[in-house]
Amino acid sequence: MNIPKDLLYTKDHEWGRIEDGAIRVGITDYAQSELGDIVFVELVEEGSKIAAGDPIGTLESVKAVSEVYAPVGGTIKSINNALEDSPELVNEDCYNEAWMTLIEMDDPAEAQELMDARAYGEYLASESK
Repeated sequence: MNIPKDLLYTKDHEWGRIEDGAIRVGITDYAQSELGDIVFVELVEEGSKIAAGDPIGTLESVKAVSEVYAPVGGTIKSINNALEDSPELVNEDCYNEAWMTLIEMDDPAEAQELMDARAYGEYLASESK
Protein backbone atom coordinates (compact mmCIF):
# COMPACT_ATOMS: atom_id res chain seq x y z
CA MET A 1 0.00 0.00 0.00
CA ASN A 2 1.45 3.35 -1.06
CA ILE A 3 1.20 5.97 1.74
CA PRO A 4 3.33 9.03 0.83
CA LYS A 5 4.94 10.60 3.89
CA ASP A 6 4.39 14.21 2.72
CA LEU A 7 0.57 14.01 2.76
CA LEU A 8 -2.16 14.19 5.39
CA TYR A 9 -5.00 11.66 5.61
CA THR A 10 -8.61 11.24 6.78
CA LYS A 11 -10.41 8.21 8.19
CA ASP A 12 -12.55 8.30 5.00
CA HIS A 13 -9.36 7.67 2.94
CA GLU A 14 -8.85 11.10 1.43
CA TRP A 15 -5.38 12.61 1.22
CA GLY A 16 -4.43 16.27 1.42
CA ARG A 17 -1.33 18.20 0.37
CA ILE A 18 -0.94 21.68 1.93
CA GLU A 19 -0.12 24.37 -0.66
CA ASP A 20 0.04 28.04 0.40
CA GLY A 21 -3.10 28.19 2.57
CA ALA A 22 -4.92 25.67 0.40
CA ILE A 23 -5.15 21.89 0.43
CA ARG A 24 -5.12 19.69 -2.66
CA VAL A 25 -7.37 16.65 -2.10
CA GLY A 26 -7.75 13.20 -3.62
CA ILE A 27 -8.39 9.63 -2.53
CA THR A 28 -5.75 7.25 -1.22
CA ASP A 29 -4.24 4.21 -2.86
CA TYR A 30 -6.19 2.08 -0.38
CA ALA A 31 -9.48 3.73 -1.38
CA GLN A 32 -8.95 3.39 -5.13
CA SER A 33 -7.95 -0.27 -4.76
CA GLU A 34 -11.05 -1.01 -2.65
CA LEU A 35 -13.34 0.71 -5.17
CA GLY A 36 -11.93 -1.06 -8.22
CA ASP A 37 -11.99 0.44 -11.70
CA ILE A 38 -13.29 4.03 -11.55
CA VAL A 39 -15.62 4.73 -14.48
CA PHE A 40 -17.11 8.14 -13.56
CA VAL A 41 -16.05 11.14 -11.46
CA GLU A 42 -18.31 14.07 -10.55
CA LEU A 43 -16.89 16.98 -8.53
CA VAL A 44 -18.50 19.99 -6.84
CA GLU A 45 -18.34 23.30 -8.68
CA GLU A 46 -15.48 25.74 -8.31
CA GLY A 47 -16.40 28.51 -5.89
CA SER A 48 -18.55 26.23 -3.70
CA LYS A 49 -18.31 26.85 0.06
CA ILE A 50 -17.87 23.63 1.99
CA ALA A 51 -17.38 22.52 5.58
CA ALA A 52 -15.12 19.71 6.77
CA GLY A 53 -16.91 16.44 6.09
CA ASP A 54 -19.08 17.80 3.27
CA PRO A 55 -19.17 15.76 0.05
CA ILE A 56 -16.90 17.27 -2.60
CA GLY A 57 -17.33 14.61 -5.23
CA THR A 58 -18.74 11.26 -6.25
CA LEU A 59 -16.82 8.32 -7.66
CA GLU A 60 -18.53 5.54 -9.54
CA SER A 61 -16.68 2.28 -9.97
CA VAL A 62 -17.60 -1.10 -11.34
CA LYS A 63 -18.27 -2.12 -7.71
CA ALA A 64 -19.96 0.88 -6.06
CA VAL A 65 -20.70 4.58 -5.89
CA SER A 66 -18.73 6.42 -3.21
CA GLU A 67 -18.61 9.97 -1.89
CA VAL A 68 -15.39 11.94 -1.44
CA TYR A 69 -15.42 14.24 1.60
CA ALA A 70 -13.69 17.54 2.35
CA PRO A 71 -10.95 17.12 4.96
CA VAL A 72 -11.28 20.82 5.92
CA GLY A 73 -13.69 23.66 5.38
CA GLY A 74 -13.23 26.41 2.81
CA THR A 75 -13.92 27.35 -0.79
CA ILE A 76 -13.31 25.13 -3.80
CA LYS A 77 -10.56 27.03 -5.61
CA SER A 78 -10.24 24.59 -8.52
CA ILE A 79 -11.24 21.11 -9.62
CA ASN A 80 -9.42 18.57 -11.78
CA ASN A 81 -11.45 18.65 -15.00
CA ALA A 82 -9.23 15.93 -16.51
CA LEU A 83 -11.07 13.36 -14.38
CA GLU A 84 -14.30 13.99 -16.26
CA ASP A 85 -12.84 12.55 -19.48
CA SER A 86 -10.31 10.21 -17.84
CA PRO A 87 -11.73 8.78 -14.59
CA GLU A 88 -9.25 5.89 -14.83
CA LEU A 89 -6.54 8.33 -13.67
CA VAL A 90 -7.83 7.75 -10.13
CA ASN A 91 -6.68 4.12 -10.38
CA GLU A 92 -3.49 4.91 -12.29
CA ASP A 93 -2.06 7.87 -10.31
CA CYS A 94 -4.22 8.69 -7.29
CA TYR A 95 -1.62 10.91 -5.60
CA ASN A 96 -0.67 13.15 -8.53
CA GLU A 97 -2.63 13.27 -11.79
CA ALA A 98 -5.90 12.31 -10.09
CA TRP A 99 -6.10 15.06 -7.46
CA MET A 100 -9.75 16.12 -7.23
CA THR A 101 -10.12 19.55 -5.68
CA LEU A 102 -8.02 22.40 -4.37
CA ILE A 103 -9.67 23.94 -1.30
CA GLU A 104 -8.79 27.43 -0.05
CA MET A 105 -8.90 26.73 3.70
CA ASP A 106 -11.02 28.93 5.98
CA ASP A 107 -8.99 27.81 8.99
CA PRO A 108 -5.61 26.20 8.22
CA ALA A 109 -5.51 24.91 11.82
CA GLU A 110 -8.21 22.38 10.80
CA ALA A 111 -5.53 20.49 8.85
CA GLN A 112 -3.79 19.72 12.16
CA GLU A 113 -6.67 17.31 12.90
CA LEU A 114 -5.67 15.10 9.95
CA MET A 115 -3.43 12.03 10.26
CA ASP A 116 0.17 11.91 9.10
CA ALA A 117 1.39 8.90 7.06
CA ARG A 118 2.40 6.90 10.15
CA ALA A 119 -0.94 7.41 11.87
CA TYR A 120 -2.85 6.59 8.67
CA GLY A 121 -0.85 3.38 8.22
CA GLU A 122 -1.67 2.39 11.80
CA TYR A 123 -5.34 3.25 11.19
CA LEU A 124 -5.43 0.99 8.11
CA ALA A 125 -3.79 -1.82 10.07
CA SER A 126 -6.36 -1.50 12.87
CA GLU A 127 -9.26 -1.45 10.38
CA SER A 128 -8.15 -4.69 8.73
CA LYS A 129 -8.21 -6.69 11.99
